[in-house]
Amino acid sequence: MRTDPYPYEVRELVAQTLERLGADVCDLADVDETIVIDGGKYAARSYRVDGYLAMWLLPVGIVQFYDADGNMLHTLNLLVEQEPQKMRMAA
Repeated sequence: MRTDPYPYEVRELVAQTLERLGADVCDLADVDETIVIDGGKYAARSYRVDGYLAMWLLPVGIVQFYDADGNMLHTLNLLVEQEPQKMRMAA
């Protein structure tokens, strides 16, 4: 994945992670995606499926995962995930 991942890359990662957390994700079309605007700026994307929620906070590059009760289950740092690729590209 790129340092500034494309939305479709994050959507696939979110669907895979939600499925591992217990959501019933048969297809990417099962994931309801919403763009979040804050103060006129593109701030986040939310993903909902089977009672679960994931929120990609663009300015900080993290995706947080929640269950139906609002309990945070997992966090992915998309920027940290990029470090091994950056090192390989520099070599």
